[in-house]
Amino acid sequence: MSRQSAQPFAHIGILHHPKKPESLELAQEIGNYLAAAGISEIWHESAWELDATAAHLPNVDLLITLGGDGTLLRAARIGAPHAVPMLGVKMGRLGFLAEVQPNDWQAPIDDILDSRYWIEERLMVRVRVERTDPASGLAEITCAYDALNDVVLSRGNLARVVRISAELDGGYLTTYTCDGLIVSTATGSTGYALAVSGPIMPPELRNILVIPIAPHLSMDRAVILSEGSTVRLRAYSDYPPMLTVDGQVVVEVQENDEIVVVGSPHLARFVRVRERSYFYQTLMDKMQWTI
Repeated sequence: MSRQSAQPFAHIGILHHPKKPESLELAQEIGNYLAAAGISEIWHESAWELDATAAHLPNVDLLITLGGDGTLLRAARIGAPHAVPMLGVKMGRLGFLAEVQPNDWQAPIDDILDSRYWIEERLMVRVRVERTDPASGLAEITCAYDALNDVVLSRGNLARVVRISAELDGGYLTTYTCDGLIVSTATGSTGYALAVSGPIMPPELRNILVIPIAPHLSMDRAVILSEGSTVRLRAYSDYPPMLTVDGQVVVEVQENDEIVVVGSPHLARFVRVRERSYFYQTLMDKMQWTI
């Protein structure tokens, strides 16, 4: 979605990585630059202070994050419900999501302030844990989270396989015997899913990817689901499996829990100044596949 005629952003938040001193220093430098350019409201916060950040979000026009993809994942989960666009400044190792390099940020900032940018919207998934009371047979939702990359149901701390039954859109698919199962967005296809030889999906796709981790004598193929699909998972093990959201939120799964994954009603929104084909060049560069 293009915003070539949009008005310049007036209320900007800058999130720095609390473990990277250079991130805070650059955040202050960018903040001073924005103030000199006439931005009326600028605030700074640690990317790990989610409550403090969330308090600003109803009135924020743009979030600038300084860190790696993990910083952007945190920002996406709290910013998406408010449709806040994000601009990532790469200060991590991979940086598939970041748009700006830390040594070349002024020109992109100028483009954005002059409304020369476009907005990229990416699907997020919503996962909830449904726990059934054995006595009453009634189910309740114990927790729910949005994820930009993926949710992973895995064996937890023990080096033993877990059995995971999977239903897709109400129909039984299979029972995996594996280390875990990844349910990923297109964004997450270049994350954990890529590490287990999953397919690479363009970021604008709104499909969900299901792929096992180290399957043992069971289905070993990735499955790409159509937009609007529902995934239901149940883990069978004599020890507590773990549910991980974007690699940052961990939930211990109990015996009667069912994990339900659907598309989130919220989209992550990224400010882009590069060409719309940027994703493929970034992929080639990161994977060192260019010659």
